[in-house]
Parts: sequence; C-alpha cells; structure tokens
Amino acid sequence: MTFQGWFLILAFIGILLALAKPVGLWLFALYEGRRTPLHIVLGPVERGFYALSGIDPNEEQGWRRYAVHMLLFNAILMAFTYAVLRLQGVLPGNPQGLAGVGEHLSFNTAISFTANTNWQSYGGESTMSNLSQMLGLTIHNFLSAATGIALAFALFRGFARRETKAIGNFWADMTRITLYLLLPLCVALTIFYIASGVPQTLAGVVEVQTLEGARQSILLGPVASQEAIKMLGTNGGGFFNANSAHPFENPTALTNFIQMLSIFVIGVGLTWTFGKAVGNTRQGWAILSAMMILFLAGTTATYWAEAAGNPVLHSLGVAGGNMEGKEVRFGIAASALFSVVTTAASCGAVNAMHDSFTALGGMIPLFNMQLGEVVIGGVGAGIYGFLLFAVLAVFVAGLMVGRTPEYVGKKIEAREVKLAVLAIAVLPLTILGFTALSSVVGQGLAGPLNKGPHGFSEILYAFTSAVANNGSAFAGLTANTPYYNGLLGVAMWIGRFFIIVPMLAIAGSLAAKKYTPESAGSFPTTGGLWVGLLVGIILILGGLTFLPSLALGPIADHLMMIRGQLS
Repeated sequence: MTFQGWFLILAFIGILLALAKPVGLWLFALYEGRRTPLHIVLGPVERGFYALSGIDPNEEQGWRRYAVHMLLFNAILMAFTYAVLRLQGVLPGNPQGLAGVGEHLSFNTAISFTANTNWQSYGGESTMSNLSQMLGLTIHNFLSAATGIALAFALFRGFARRETKAIGNFWADMTRITLYLLLPLCVALTIFYIASGVPQTLAGVVEVQTLEGARQSILLGPVASQEAIKMLGTNGGGFFNANSAHPFENPTALTNFIQMLSIFVIGVGLTWTFGKAVGNTRQGWAILSAMMILFLAGTTATYWAEAAGNPVLHSLGVAGGNMEGKEVRFGIAASALFSVVTTAASCGAVNAMHDSFTALGGMIPLFNMQLGEVVIGGVGAGIYGFLLFAVLAVFVAGLMVGRTPEYVGKKIEAREVKLAVLAIAVLPLTILGFTALSSVVGQGLAGPLNKGPHGFSEILYAFTSAVANNGSAFAGLTANTPYYNGLLGVAMWIGRFFIIVPMLAIAGSLAAKKYTPESAGSFPTTGGLWVGLLVGIILILGGLTFLPSLALGPIADHLMMIRGQLS
C-alpha cells in the first residue's frame, strides 16, 4: 500500500462527501415536484409528454397502483427489448451485419437491462448492433435508473407523509427524474468523455494500418453516450466486452476517477434528500456515515489484499502486489477502489477482472453484493435497501428501550417488520438456492473454468451478482448457455421486483400512520450509537447468512493460497 494509493481513496471520499448536499438539494426539488432552472427549456417537453399520454402529474397513487404501473411499464420494456434483439439482423443501424441474438441470450439480456443489472453473457462489440445498443440497451439504462430513484422517492414519502394512502405518481416521478436529472448530467458527461477520447459515432469499423504494416479492424460506435448513463445510472453494461478496462470506454486516469464518482454521486445525494424529506437532515447524514464506514472497511481490506499479493509468487522471487487481471494504466489502488465502488453500488462496471484478485480481495466485492448493495448502493436501490435494514435496526432498538419502535416519527409495527424481513430474505434464499442447485447439476458444473473453492466462487459470484442486480462477472464462468442464461435471468427478475413490492407496501403502510414526536423514551436515530447499530445489524445479518458459502469459496481459496496451493 502506498501514499499515492491512499491519497486517491481519501480524495475520492472527500469529493463525494462534498457533493452530497448539492446533489441532494437537486434531488429534493424533483422529489417535491418543484420548478428548477431547467424547466425553462425542458418544461414544455414534460408538459407535452403528459398531454400526449393523458397523464395527470398531480394525481396521487396508493402503493398498489404505484406498484402495478411500475411492473407493467418494466414488463412492456422487457418485451420490447427482447423483440429488438431477436430482430437485430433485419433492423437498420447494423453496420457490421450482425445476426439476430439467440432466444435464450435475448431473454437473459432483456431481463438484465430491465432489472438494472446489465449482466452480459456476450461480447458487446461482437454481438450487438449500434441500434440494439442505443434502442434496446441504452434506453433501459435511463429508465431502469429512473425507476430506482422513483421508488426511493415513494419510500421517502411513506416516512414523510401523515395519514394518507398516496405515495406519489409513478409517471410524474419517472418523467422528472429522466428529464431534469439523468438526461442533462449525461449530456455533460458525454461531452467530457468525447473530449477525453471516447468514441461517439454511428460508424461500425475503421480499418487502420499498424506499425508493422498489417491491417487491423477497430470497432467503434456510440460509446460515450452509453458510458455516461452506464455509470451515472449504476447500470454497468459495457459497449465493449472489456468494459471499463477498454481504452475506448475509459481512456485516462481522470475518466477512471470521474466514472467512480458518477457511480456513487446520486446514491450519496439521496441520503441527504431522505433527511430533508423527513424534516431532519441529520437522519440522512447518519445513514451516509454508516454507509461510509462499511465502504472504507471494504476498500481497506481489498487494497491490503491486492497490495500484499500472492505468497506463492513471492516464494518464486516475484515481488510486489497482485497485478494479475489489473489494468496496468491505473494500478492496484485504483483497481481495488473501483471494484469496491462498483459492487457497493449496483453498477457492475469493472476496470479489472475480479476473478484474478486474491481470494480475500475478491471476497469483499462479493460480500458487498450479498449485503444487498446497501453501501451507497445503486440509484435508489441502495437507499431503499438500507432503509429496510433501518426498520429492523430500530425494531431491535425498540426492544432494548422497552417500547414500540419509532423511526423518523413513525411507529414501526409488526406489518413493517414482516415486510422488511420478507424483502431482505429474497437475496439469501435466491442466491444460495440457485448456487446450491448449480453446484450439483451437470449443466451448472459445466460452467466454471476452475475446480474446487475457486470454481465454487465463480458460481456463487454469478448468482450473487444477478440477484443483487449488480451485473459484474467474476470471469471464468461460461454463462452463455441455455442453463445459465435462463436461471440467471429468473434470478435477476426476482432480485429486482420481489424486493420492490414489499418495500412499496411498507411505504404505503407508513404513509397512513400518524406522526409520533420523539420523547425521552425514544431511541435516538442520529447519533453514533445508531450508526453503530446500523453497521452491526447489516454485518451480523450478512455474516450469519453468507459466512458458510464464503467459507466454501474465497476463504477456503485463501487458506489454500497461503499453504502454497493454487486453483
């Protein structure tokens, strides 16, 4: 570990914290439906959309109606994307003349991008046409991200409102978030990426002559625009197979830093927005403090493991940290930080291969996802996932002080606790169930490249990434098969929508409750004790649930490594 490495990590955290309030203020304006400076230009577009679609943005919806509209919208988008991919061979915008995508891969990809997972069982540049990238995939990058933020807004209203059944209007939330947040930020980021050397063209291939005199085909496309929303919307799906290790997606150290900030910036802002929505910004800072403690711990562990390197290689006289699978332009510190950022959020973009990390270095990204990516988390998904843990934490705190649990003025009763447990249980049940199945059936065992603990880690990582809607791959697993495409597709759908519906039910239940002022007997939810309780509940639940699987995978792999055995 070096001074430069720690300077990068601490500078990243410092800039991120400085952005929390400004971004949170903008998000709060959208949450309340307030006018922004962009309304001068984009206001007519918003009103035109409502007029064409017959939507009244002022009509409030209960949680059931909000959920039904959200589910139907996403189901229709998934079917549309499936059709685009299957018909790719006969559609325009296909300069390489690529054939239509197969049925099981189209199924997997359509669900993947609908669920904000962006798991890719294919090489983007060799499988998807420009039209498929723009119409089928990039549109999802915007709308799945907007869906996550809209759902966070709905839950915030549940905590903030009193004695009402309404939690907002799904269509108004989606429109405002897309028009006034995602679109303008992505325009600015796209211009920055183009200036940094990222291609933005409808051309498919450029033929060049190498220094040796040979001819080489270089694939191009509308990369910069997809790169912008890929990071900002915590999507992670790369235009190129190498993702953010590809110089056309991530050409410089500055673009690498901006990409990491883009992944976290909306999630960080949402914590401040939550505090503002419930009338106490200290609530938001407490949540962000707990998130940053977990983030810094994970980053430290990963950086230490990768900087320490492999003792087997050290015994052979190869000094230094573990550079296998790293992007040499950025080095160990930037790759370790990127891996924690992308798995603490539901992004999944990578600038290094996690399969090539040391066993413990690869375990931290895996554990981040198993916690439900509540450490900052994806756009919207992180904060509402974290608030589910807050419901359980305040329930435990209520038992300790001997009274009905309360959080931000709302009594947390049996209904909310049961729904929170139901939502949180989705991850371990699906991840461990599908991993166990794939570890014993022939079609599942045909996927891993390695045997033993490392091969098990490859399977465990794939289903963890799918259910957590992350999309990063451990590498080494052959996933483009009917078995894995089908099962991972089902896992992604369950991981996205089987958590959302109970969460919206909690929002509806809380919105109908009266406000209960804090009293001398209330458990404080803004101080250090509360932050420690939140961190403890998350780690205890995650550890108790996933420690056995981690012991069979990366922990066993680490023990083999220090004994001189390699997978």
